[in-house]
Amino acid sequence: MNAYSDGFYTAVRHSDVPPVQATKLRRQPNQRLSIGQPARYGALLGPALLLLYWSVLSVTGWLDPRVLPPPWTAITTAIELIREGRLQENLAISAWRALTGLGFGVAVGVALALVSGLSLLGGYVIDGLVQIKRGIPILALIPFMILWLGIGETMKITLIATAVFFPVYINTHNALRAIDIRYVELAETVRLSRWQFLRYVVVPGALPGFLTGLRFSVTSSWLALVVVEQLNATSGIGYMVTLARNYAQTDVMLVGLVVYALLGFGSDALVRFLERRLLSWRRTLGR
Repeated sequence: MNAYSDGFYTAVRHSDVPPVQATKLRRQPNQRLSIGQPARYGALLGPALLLLYWSVLSVTGWLDPRVLPPPWTAITTAIELIREGRLQENLAISAWRALTGLGFGVAVGVALALVSGLSLLGGYVIDGLVQIKRGIPILALIPFMILWLGIGETMKITLIATAVFFPVYINTHNALRAIDIRYVELAETVRLSRWQFLRYVVVPGALPGFLTGLRFSVTSSWLALVVVEQLNATSGIGYMVTLARNYAQTDVMLVGLVVYALLGFGSDALVRFLERRLLSWRRTLGR
């Protein structure tokens, strides 16, 4: 009998449920306590309701089009921008910046998390510095980044990588330090090599934390992209939005915001899909 069974029967002994009925409850989980069965496209319900409210408020006149244009205006403007080639060109540049910064940030975050999480000396040296940096807002680094790296692409990608680094590092480091010591003792007992220990103990133990950090990092990459593309940029979705703001083109500005929202939602959905596939062995409340 495992800990979950012990906990179940302990709860039953302190309740008014008869033993026979308690056995049936253990065999058939109580649906009243679950959150329900997941729907195939349930994650789209929130965005669909937002689009519905937006459309209704625009049609009824409660939402002034000068403040926020209706959704169909964003669609027609996006089609026009695609015909001109402006949207896909700027989108490709923005995606390249975000993905490059994400790749560097994740790689450095995982590497330092492994060193810090699996070594006391590494933890003393690295973790303290990371915690100090966490107290400094990312926006405060922009003037120094410009002084050190200039105003070009190197500065933009470095700033995105910096924003990505911290969620990956912190969540991976915490997952490594939370690995049950019994697994480490078992690995020593069966005389696993260093590589086998990393493969069979460290990677499965750190994977949930890493994927959680990756979800935050993907969102951080798009948020940092919005900031860096306001800094002397000559291309990208942020540049397109800034140019439209100067000419009071609210429809183009709206298209840029919608593109950012779709990129964030889509990338988060991709990471969640990977999480379900890679952690399919783990039983959770959501499935």
